[in-house]
Amino acid sequence: MTYDLKITGGTLIDGTGVPGRAADVAIKDGRIVAVGDCPDDAARTLDATGLYVTPGWTDIHTHYDGQVTWDEELAPSCFHGVTTAVMGSCGVGFAPVRPDHHERLIALMEGVEDIPGSALSEGIKWRWETFPQYMDALDAMPHTIDYACLLPHDPLRMYVMGDRAVREEDATEEDLAQMKAALLQGLKAGAVGFSTGRTDNHRDALGNHTPSAEASERELTGLASVLDGLGHGVLQAVSDFDMVESPDRFDPEFDLLQSMAEAAAGHGMSISLMQRIRAPNQWQQILKRVEQAGTEGLDMRVQVGARGIGVLLGIEATFHPFVGFPSYAAIAHLPFTERVEKMQNPAFKAQLLTETSQPLSGDGSAIPPLVDILLAQIDQVAMRTYRMKDPVDYEPKQEDSLFVEAQVKGEPMLSVFYDALLEENGKALLYFPIYNYLGGDLSVVHTMLQHPQALPGLSDGGAHVGTICDASFPTFMLTHWGRDRTEGLGLEKVVKMMSHDTSRFLGMTDRGTVEVGKKADINVIDIDGLVLRRPRLVHDLPAGGTRMLQDAEGYRATIVNGAIILENDQLTGARPGRLVRMGQD
Repeated sequence: MTYDLKITGGTLIDGTGVPGRAADVAIKDGRIVAVGDCPDDAARTLDATGLYVTPGWTDIHTHYDGQVTWDEELAPSCFHGVTTAVMGSCGVGFAPVRPDHHERLIALMEGVEDIPGSALSEGIKWRWETFPQYMDALDAMPHTIDYACLLPHDPLRMYVMGDRAVREEDATEEDLAQMKAALLQGLKAGAVGFSTGRTDNHRDALGNHTPSAEASERELTGLASVLDGLGHGVLQAVSDFDMVESPDRFDPEFDLLQSMAEAAAGHGMSISLMQRIRAPNQWQQILKRVEQAGTEGLDMRVQVGARGIGVLLGIEATFHPFVGFPSYAAIAHLPFTERVEKMQNPAFKAQLLTETSQPLSGDGSAIPPLVDILLAQIDQVAMRTYRMKDPVDYEPKQEDSLFVEAQVKGEPMLSVFYDALLEENGKALLYFPIYNYLGGDLSVVHTMLQHPQALPGLSDGGAHVGTICDASFPTFMLTHWGRDRTEGLGLEKVVKMMSHDTSRFLGMTDRGTVEVGKKADINVIDIDGLVLRRPRLVHDLPAGGTRMLQDAEGYRATIVNGAIILENDQLTGARPGRLVRMGQD
């Protein structure tokens, strides 16, 4: 045999959890054909001496539903070792869709996932109505990496119920029958599962609740039951469990989600897990209920973010503390450089600091009430706000916070915020971890990630493009939890979680490990030299939209279906990525 590609001299961490070992890897026709001794010649050989060879990562929580229709790269995930991305999370997406509902779904995605509506309007060409047609349209376009689709609840509900879907009306029996039929059609065409969203933090661009937010148990369990009898399919849900307004609602809400898992009859379900600022102990309650569900034979998992979950604040970003101040609102429409020039005027600053922020949330606004609550407690915000260094420190110490800086300088908190935002000619970014960082470190995340039902997730690749770049989670998992942190997880566990565990949960048995017969989805990484750079804002979305990208240095090669898509941190131009159709040969 002559191999297409041979990787020699590296340390193999194969994704099964066993210790790393010296082993060569050979690839032929997109598959791994030999591991260990690979004696035959190869069309190309990669020297991995001093490097680590791992499976590619399977990211189970992204929002590339719009971007995938115009963008072949699927950045930034393609720069962070991801070889399979799952989109359609949290119940939002773009299929199925009636021809007169296009703008409604754009407004929904713009509000829930902070993706510019103008970019979606210009970028999406709408070559589909049904979910199978959507999948066909995606599959006709080459991409760098593989991707799979969850069928999302919100467009499904709007497709069947029209205006009634957004009036918080219960689905009729006929409505439910039609939704179940469309869901089954999508699953049989290869959708990886079904997603729903049940959180008040998700609003469309006009401030309306998402269509699925108040769906009844009858509707949710009816849709989940469609998976019963199929050979594939998972459920995914996000909920805030009504803990803030009504703490006694936690168990009834979890009961509802558990009823979905029961209706799916053996199919897995994942729910979001984080330490929420307004319900700081809720995550522990979720874990207890997940453990209890496991004793009852249910496969309920928690998706855990790799670090603090929050926002990046900047004048060019979506948010900063002065967005609601009258003086800033008066210049917000100006081009970036003109806004910065105005803000650099001492008189402008002096006037602005005499003002208070006007409410940003409420009727007609997609901004959640939490934003106004935080802005009213600026000292508390400053205690967990940090300048972004390069390389990035995602577990900064409190003495590096803007709160301590203001105390040392003896200056008003807002004045320190103001000056920090104007650094680097207004391009500075500040890191504010809202969730998972209430104790000033990542100990809570460490505990979450070690739970046997935990899956690494919540990267939101393709979403919140003006506030985060959490698609870099995989690189952070490697550097922070696998390599650097004294109380970490170890490289073997981190690799297994991001490849084997995520793939197997989805039912993808053809990837996630470096073994003979598996797909040749592989990373070759300089672990010692792996660096995560500071996020940067770029203007490359359709209609000139802005998004954040984050670079990594240390990926010597990323291989998808046997083709090298990235070499020395740069894309090669190869486009071997395809739609993963579950249940299909």
